Amino acid sequence: MSDDRNAAERYRISLADKRARARLVTIAGIILAIAGSFAYVAGWLSPGLLTQARVLERFEQVDGVNAGFRRNHAKGVCITGSFESNGQGARLSKAALFRPGRTPVVGRLSLGGGNPQMPDAPMAVLAMALRLRPVDGEEWRTAMIDLPVFIVKDVRGFYDHLLAAKPDPATGQPDPAKLAAFAAAHPEFVHAMQVIKSRPSASGFADASYNSLNAFRFVDSAGVIRAVRWSMVASEPGAAAAADEGRSSGQSYLFANMIARLARGPLQWHLVVTVAQPGDVINDPTMAWPSDRERIDVGTLTITRAESEAAGNCRDMVFDPLVLPWGIEPSDDPMLSARSATYAESFRRREGERKTPSAVQVPGNDKGE
Repeated sequence: MSDDRNAAERYRISLADKRARARLVTIAGIILAIAGSFAYVAGWLSPGLLTQARVLERFEQVDGVNAGFRRNHAKGVCITGSFESNGQGARLSKAALFRPGRTPVVGRLSLGGGNPQMPDAPMAVLAMALRLRPVDGEEWRTAMIDLPVFIVKDVRGFYDHLLAAKPDPATGQPDPAKLAAFAAAHPEFVHAMQVIKSRPSASGFADASYNSLNAFRFVDSAGVIRAVRWSMVASEPGAAAAADEGRSSGQSYLFANMIARLARGPLQWHLVVTVAQPGDVINDPTMAWPSDRERIDVGTLTITRAESEAAGNCRDMVFDPLVLPWGIEPSDDPMLSARSATYAESFRRREGERKTPSAVQVPGNDKGE
């Protein structure tokens, strides 16, 4: 009996050892899989793969590493207000925010580029990012710029353009030869720039209109799907920007003008949805839709306050274009997933970095840090 008990005990210990080893192998496999995922994202396993990490490294190559700031649209200011739906959007989308009523909004106005200390300039790319959170619905985040179309159709083109457009330290301007080579390799860029140059210029943030550029899909209560783009169309009367404006007006004159205007009263934009027709290109943001497409004003955005970026306001928000409510879906445009992944990686990097004060400080606002 003693031998039987000893044999049984040895078998039990052996079985426990096997199970422990199996668990260790499983855990090691999980760790390797996670490490492999990070390696894939970082591009270590495929040196030629264009990942979000490589895109951000290109921003850092062009603008330097500005710790604590977004790698693109680094210079900005927080805004708050509300969106008042007029109910017209409800026939296009079942999203709660399109039902008649008011939705609180937190957002950000910014300049394109990764340098948070860059001087404002008349031809700067202006951006508006918003987070809308209806009380009884899912939130919507959107990031828009004041261009009518985007300059390239895919992330590879964007990656290449960042380097081609990098200013030469000797002249302060991009190398014409590099830009010409880029344009030859990306013919959509030439067409897009023709469209962009033909648009009326705004004088600043207040009278600029901002466009989604990428197409999305609205789904109504009956399940009908429509491809759309949207724009925040300024209510403020437009005023053309002078070519030499701002040279003696201060490094952040575009922001200063907007803050001064807001001190005199709220700023407003109309959310206008453009509905595509069959045959319209929805996976290429360089392609404008014909001007006769249906445009529907679905409500009014009102901005009442600007704040210096700080913990607790827009500073640490990710305006991911794929954070969408029920009733709005992404299109097949590959730039959407690329933007979403790059925004997440930018947040991951800056979240672990020391924060320094933004170049844009709102007078009388003590939140800046």
